[in-house]
Amino acid sequence: MIKNIGDLMKQAQEMQGRMADVQSQLGALEITGTAGGGLVSVTLSGTGVMSGLEIDDSLLKPDEKEILEDLLVAAHADAKSKVEGAIAEKMKEVTGGIPLPPGFNLG
Repeated sequence: MIKNIGDLMKQAQEMQGRMADVQSQLGALEITGTAGGGLVSVTLSGTGVMSGLEIDDSLLKPDEKEILEDLLVAAHADAKSKVEGAIAEKMKEVTGGIPLPPGFNLG
């Protein structure tokens, strides 16, 4: 239980420091999403920046264009979902599982 405003401020500063560490860790994280049984892979950083893309040669045919486009979207969505899961896990570590109020930003 927090006894006074000084304790609250100290806890907020500690959480802000942990948050900076988490943001740094997320920037270094690489998460790969796949689609089409691994025919397409998209790699994103923990901050959502695409850093890699792999396409199986079998999809590089003019009549496979639409399938390839769909698989690229699906692989990106898979990677993005995994990134969001990683962010949620890191945030739990920072906040000790205590949900932050909507709009509360420590960064």
